Amino acid sequence: MKMESIKPFAVVALLEDVPERGLRRGQVGTVVEPLARGVFEVEFSDNQGRTYATLALRREQLIVLHHDMVEVA
Repeated sequence: MKMESIKPFAVVALLEDVPERGLRRGQVGTVVEPLARGVFEVEFSDNQGRTYATLALRREQLIVLHHDMVEVA
């Protein structure tokens, strides 16, 4: 199965805790930009839009979330 590419502004969720940054599995963030192959800057914000964490995460630490129906090939 081909891994889905992650684009800027994609909504993602953590697949693992990042305790040193106070983040837990399932927290939702937004990809800001790719930093290197398979590494992305992700911003985490509260419901008022205030950023509480921005960090580099590997593709394996993330799952892309979808708001619309996704067609399966």
